[in-house]
Amino acid sequence: MRARLLIVAALLVGAVAGWLIAPAVLPGAWPPGAPAVRMAHTIQTDQAEATLPWATLGPPPPSPEPVLSPEQIADLAAGVLGREIPPVAGADLVAVPGSVPAPVPTAPEVVQVRVEVEQGLPVDAAVFAGFVMEVLNDPRGWGAGGAMSFARTDGTAQMRVVLASPSVVDQMCAPLRTVSLYSCGRNGHAALNAERWAIGGEPFLAGGGDITAYRQYLVTHEVGHLLGHPHEQCPAAGSLAPVMVQQSMSLQGCLPNAWPNP
Repeated sequence: MRARLLIVAALLVGAVAGWLIAPAVLPGAWPPGAPAVRMAHTIQTDQAEATLPWATLGPPPPSPEPVLSPEQIADLAAGVLGREIPPVAGADLVAVPGSVPAPVPTAPEVVQVRVEVEQGLPVDAAVFAGFVMEVLNDPRGWGAGGAMSFARTDGTAQMRVVLASPSVVDQMCAPLRTVSLYSCGRNGHAALNAERWAIGGEPFLAGGGDITAYRQYLVTHEVGHLLGHPHEQCPAAGSLAPVMVQQSMSLQGCLPNAWPNP
């Protein structure tokens, strides 16, 4: 009996000793002798840094460039930064700084123009001024054939082209009734209604004209008054409207037209 107890005790001691010296195998770990497997990440023990799988993906791709609509492109070209125009912005008219010489300085008549914008309007004044002068000096404009050329100044000028809120335009145009909708050319200034500049005139657009052509019309029509041109009527249904037709109100059966010499 004593011999059997000694044998059992010896077996228990051996089992415990074997357990203490055997390599540990954790659940889910590779057993000893299994082939090495390259993991998705490695650990550099000498630098104590880890390379994680997502670290090799690089920076995220750049966001796609926004796609502008034709109207947004036209707005930017005319200096329009927003189409919500207040009845009154700041009421202070500020001349766009700088000067631009006439493209044809030897023309029989060189007209000095000062471009002004009411403070507080959502308008890029410099871009607006560039648009105005481009229209005035267009070959289809009042200077067609080299008869006239326009220069821009921020000083004394022969005429002013002013972009202002509806209420300010009403004041500048009185006693003409522009009713916060229309523009005018009188007393040496072409007062352009900023709301019409932003969104256009419904009859002109409904007749097939686009917003850029309407803005060109607005400049040439009101400056035409300053050059001595009165209103005209549509000569025949389906023909191009003379630029001095009041196309912001009605085309009178004509097609929309922005130019004195289309």
